[in-house]
This record gives sequence, structure tokens and C-alpha cells, in this order.
Amino acid sequence: MKWLSDSWYRPHPVRWLLLPLSLLYRLLSSIRRTAYQRGWLTRHKMRVPVIVVGNISVGGTGKTPFVLWLCQQLKQSGYHPGIISRGYGGRAKQYPLDVTSETATASAGDEPVLIARRSGCPVVVDPDRSRAAVHLLSQQACDVIISDDGLQHYALERDIEICLVDSQRRFGNKLCLPAGPLREPVSRLQTVDFVVYHGEAASQRYQMQLEASHWHNLADTEKQLPLSAFHEQEVHALAGIGHPQRFFDFLCAQGMIVHPHSFDDHHDFKSADLAFADELPVLMTEKDAVKCQAFARPHHWYLPVTARIDDSLAQAILKKLKDPADG
Repeated sequence: MKWLSDSWYRPHPVRWLLLPLSLLYRLLSSIRRTAYQRGWLTRHKMRVPVIVVGNISVGGTGKTPFVLWLCQQLKQSGYHPGIISRGYGGRAKQYPLDVTSETATASAGDEPVLIARRSGCPVVVDPDRSRAAVHLLSQQACDVIISDDGLQHYALERDIEICLVDSQRRFGNKLCLPAGPLREPVSRLQTVDFVVYHGEAASQRYQMQLEASHWHNLADTEKQLPLSAFHEQEVHALAGIGHPQRFFDFLCAQGMIVHPHSFDDHHDFKSADLAFADELPVLMTEKDAVKCQAFARPHHWYLPVTARIDDSLAQAILKKLKDPADG
């Protein structure tokens, strides 16, 4: 419901009507977290370190490119990481599900398939992340686990928590669901190990920028065009991500005349979604492209991105992995 999500980031009277539900949500989530912390509910400890990459708000904060960056940093340092995910948007016949680059997004979800393709690391999806982690370790020689999302999945013990924040939208009205975008209050940031802001954020220690250089063709994966290829051209831009406007704004900044088409996050794309009366280029994110490969046409293009983050964050994460008690 777009009207509801819009109300989280601008004044709207509906927030006051939903405030009692938000207070109840915040109370219940606090009780649940306390129950895990005090051992009233079972927590599962893995035999290797677990790094959770998540957020406290609904919507895109750049977790997928960050996970890919983290995988690369760990591999370069001699680790053998594996990734677990809930597999949001996928409906597998059975879980846990081992994900490869060929796994259908309908089974695994879009983000796990993208991560499997780009990272070269083993990926397992399961709504029960503890079960996913156990399965991963039983099948792969991993010495560190990255949980893609799952900051609120307290049944899985974690050694490092990393929270991503959208520097543009931040925390909206700072209310918890459903009156606001927060899964947990802003005070939760004080308990995580690292907070990373996606985009320019003055005075914040760790910031992530996304970089792109070439458009890739969906119909011919070997065909590429430079980022500037569609400068001053009319294009159709579609995005089924947490914050579509960020993608549209990026294209406008590249000098394109953009016809935006926004979809819900994790939208299950059909060929009709990409069918327009003209033959203008159709541009999309890589996350959306993994669901559109089956009906790709020559004028369909997607843009892979990579995360650029200060080396000091990688060093701090590696230091904490080696000596959890330090810092």
C-alpha cells in the first residue's frame, strides 16, 4: 500500500490513527528480544562466526550490494563465507534450499539468486535461518556465515551485527510499524557493532556508495554498453526494489529522459510488465533482471552495481572476527 509507506516519510494524519498499533508492536518486539536475550526462548549458536547484515526499517537500504562487498572482503582475507537468507518472495517446495546461479527466483527469491551469481559463495535459503545455517555447515566447508537480513531473527546467535541505513529516508517519522517504517526503535542502533549509511551522510563514520560502469543486455549477456550510452535519450525505467525513486533519480542524473515504472519490492515480473507501445530502451536494476531473463528482448538492459566503502570498515570487521572481545 503505497499510500501507507508514503505516510511514513511525510506528515499524514493516518499515523495518529495507527499509533496505538505501533506502540503495541514496539512493546511486543521488545518483549520478544528480551526473551531471547535472557534465555527464555532458545537461541542457536553456530560453530563458526555469524555476521548479520540487516536494517531496522522497512524498504531497501542496499543490503545486497553490501553482502556482496562483504563476501569479497572476507574471501580476500582467506575466509570461506557462506550466505543464508529467508528467501523473501520465493516459495520452495521444501527447505532448506541450496541456491545456485540457475535456481529459479520463484523458489529462492530474487536476492539469494543474485547473491549466488555474483558472489560465487554457497547460499542457502530457509525461513528458519538457524536451520539454514546448520544445513549450510553440513554441506559446505564454510568458516564464517553471513545472514542476509535477519537482524530481528534472534533465534540465531550472532557474533557481529551490521545495520544499514538509507541516508536519504533515514528513519522516516521514527515510529514503528504500522504507523512508521521501523521494525525496531532507533535506539537499537546503539547495540549493533557497525552502522553503515547508504549514500552521503555527514558526520557518519561508515558510508556506502554504489558504483556502476556498464549496462548489460538481458537477451545477450555478452553485450554491454557504457553507462553514458542512453544520455539524452527517452527510456522506460522499472524498479521493483525497496526504494525505486533512488534508481530513477540516478538515471535522471545521467541525463536520461525517464519514464518511471515503480513496482512493489520483490515484484514477480511478467512479460506484460515490460511491454510498452514503443521500442524505447527498458532499463532496470540487476535485482529485477534476474526475474526477467526468461522474456528478455534486445532493448532490455540492466545495471550491475558494486559497493564502495572505506577500507577501515573491512579492517574493523576482520579485527572483530579475529578477536570478538576487542571493541
